Amino acid sequence: METDLNSREARLYRIVSEYIKAKDKLEVQHIHNTIVMYGSARILSKEEAEKNLKLAQENLKTAKDKLLAEKFLKKAEYKHEISEYYEKTRELAYKFAQWSKSLPDKEKYYICSGGGPGIMEAANRGAFEAGEKTIGLNIELPFEQSYNKYVTPDLAINFNYFFMRKFWFAYFAKAFIVFPGGFGTMDEVFEMLTLAQTNKLGKTVPFVFFGSEFFNKILNIELFEKYSLISEDDKNTFLITDSIDEAFDYITSRLFSMD
Repeated sequence: METDLNSREARLYRIVSEYIKAKDKLEVQHIHNTIVMYGSARILSKEEAEKNLKLAQENLKTAKDKLLAEKFLKKAEYKHEISEYYEKTRELAYKFAQWSKSLPDKEKYYICSGGGPGIMEAANRGAFEAGEKTIGLNIELPFEQSYNKYVTPDLAINFNYFFMRKFWFAYFAKAFIVFPGGFGTMDEVFEMLTLAQTNKLGKTVPFVFFGSEFFNKILNIELFEKYSLISEDDKNTFLITDSIDEAFDYITSRLFSMD
């Protein structure tokens, strides 16, 4: 009896198909090492954020509902404030891509993101602007997300299953850089931290959390330590910073020590 590929019974075939599709695409492009960048899809570029802020300011002048207009303005101000991380992501991705271009092909490190907008776009954009190919591991969602235009077409890989996408984030990853994000970002990075903590990554992988004001509040490392929920070694597996150069030096020094 013929099996409908969209049926429950065919789920295993779909899972295996996603695995093979990603494997083939990455192997054809000779991907061996990645630097994974995580962060919110909702963070705008500085240019977009400034445009939205000006619109909100103009709207307040003529709005009949001042309370609603003020709320809209406050949101635009926050969006403008956090847009600095889009530009920082772009700059750091560019720096890594430029550095990697000087390495032998088998030793290159390619920027890998979730392939969507926001921080993901900024990561792919930075690598693209450096003239390097860049990976986008996209996920099919009901209302979002589509690939950003900076992903290398042959390295745009679409997934239906989150766990399969996470597998390929982890498999070639030699470093993780995390920018501010919401539930999706936290889900991804805490799973990778758990894999690192339990030695399931099969290697020592450096983590950088970029944005000290944000992550010192979100992670609250002191509270983890207070109740002995993490060890001293766990604390030493990552860096929290606001510096492009510090993040770059921290990761590259550890990449070379892994060789």
